[in-house]
This record gives sequence, C-alpha cells and structure tokens, in this order.
Amino acid sequence: MIAENSLGDRLFTIFLYLMMALLAFLCVAPFIHVISLSLSSNAAIKMGAVGLWPVDFHTQNYQFVLKEPQFMRSFGVSVVRVVFGVSAMLIMTIMTAYPLSRDSVPMFGRTPFKMIMLFSGMFGGGLIPTYMAMRSLHLTNNFLVLILPGALAVFSVILVMNFFRGIPVELTEAAELDGASHWDILFRIFLPVSLPVLATISLFSAVGHWNSWFDGVIYMDEIRMWPLQSYLYARVTSQMIQKSGTAAGGTAERMGQSFNELTPEGLSTAMILVATIPILLVYPFLQRYFVKGLTLGSVKG
Repeated sequence: MIAENSLGDRLFTIFLYLMMALLAFLCVAPFIHVISLSLSSNAAIKMGAVGLWPVDFHTQNYQFVLKEPQFMRSFGVSVVRVVFGVSAMLIMTIMTAYPLSRDSVPMFGRTPFKMIMLFSGMFGGGLIPTYMAMRSLHLTNNFLVLILPGALAVFSVILVMNFFRGIPVELTEAAELDGASHWDILFRIFLPVSLPVLATISLFSAVGHWNSWFDGVIYMDEIRMWPLQSYLYARVTSQMIQKSGTAAGGTAERMGQSFNELTPEGLSTAMILVATIPILLVYPFLQRYFVKGLTLGSVKG
C-alpha cells in the first residue's frame, strides 16, 4: 500500500515547483526583454521605459533588417557555412573514429595517432602562428577557412569512437563471416545504430559554426564575406570596419527616411533575434538525441 503524501511533503513539492518556475522565468526574462526592445519605439528605448513588454509597438527594426543587403548576405554565408561545415565534420569524424575504434583489426600507428590527436585537442597553435599558417595555405579571404579548421574535432571523434566500441562485436564478426567489407560494416551496421551520437555532434558543430565570429573578422578582409555573427559583432559593438565599397552606416542613412523609429539598440536586438531563429528551429529536432548520444559515447574508454 502506498502511503499518502503528508502536508509537509506537499508543501515541499509546491516550493520546488515555485523555485523551478522562478529560475525558468529568470532564464527567459532577458530574452523577452530583447524582444521588447526590438519592437519598441525610439523614444521609449531612450527613456529606458521598456521592460518585458513592448512600448509603442512597431516592426520597423525587422523591416530594416530584412531589407539590408549585407545582413541577408551574411545570413546566407552562415547558412552555407553550417551546411558544409557540419557535413565535412561528420565525414572526417566518422572516417577517423571507425578505424580507431576497431581495436581487433591491426592498424599500424593507431596509438601514436591517438596521442597526437589528443595533444592537438588540448593545445592550440596560438593566434599569430595560426594566422600565418592560414595565409601560407592561401586560405585567407577564402570561404574554406571557415570550414577546414573545424572539420576534425577531437571531442567529436572521441564520442563517436567510444560509441562504435559499444556496438556488440558479434555483429561485426557475423558480417565478416558473410564476407562484408569495412565499408559494408560501417554503412550497414555502425552508422544506422549511431544516430544519437551523430545527431549530438551535428548539433555541437552547427551551433559552433553558427555562433563563430572571430574567424570571419580575422581571416576575411572584405565585409561581404563575413558570416552573420562577425557582422553582428561589428554592428553591435559599433566597430564596423569599412573594408568594402558599401558602408552599412550609409545604408542606414538612406533607409532611415522611411524608418524613423530605428535606434541602434532596437536594430541590434532585432538582428540578434533573427540570427537565433535557425538554431531555435533546429534544436528541438535534435534535442531528444542529445543526452543519449553524450552518455552512450562517453562511458566506454
């Protein structure tokens, strides 16, 4: 027989729910405030009257953002970067993790390669040497500089390698007895059951590529080649470097005649919110694999 909860237990449960609701509100409140700023009037923002609800509601900030050529161009650069960056990361990670996980198959240099890979994951080359290396490889002002440096992530390789090691060895042995090659084992056995860990590292990579801004500023001399976050960084910090023939400030002045409620704060918050939409759309579809992919790919050494 299950005993009924006492009054103290019910009060404690109510207290826990209230605390969780308060913490959830504290997490969401800044995001709501940013939305309110992007939808409020110039005067309300300057007076500091905007809280969690828009004052003098308008959508001119979003109309301006969607009509600004450089913002949309940078948005497209980031979308293409995520697509090709995640694809390259998955190919490189899978091709690296599979042979490293097959300890039963002889492979010359497996242990030294693991040590070199772990060492490179713990230590970086430094900003100046890295820039000099990219320049010597003719990757500066090249879209590939946004893709290739992150194509092989050590953390992702370790997760996938350990996940592959957790697959029952009887499956591979049975496939080998039937004459299956390594390609057959990889594509017909390993990958179909590895969706959780592949979705997890894909989410990591997509968020990393989408939020990355530093490499665009460092390696790209022309603003038109910047990814979205590099452009937003320059706009939000008011440090737009005029490296191309068209100035964003001039665009704002030309369009400002028809958008009289534009403010730096409102425009910046509108850009930030538009930039977060893709991640907000992708995350719910991959979130259900997140915990499972991390746990299954990390417990086996």
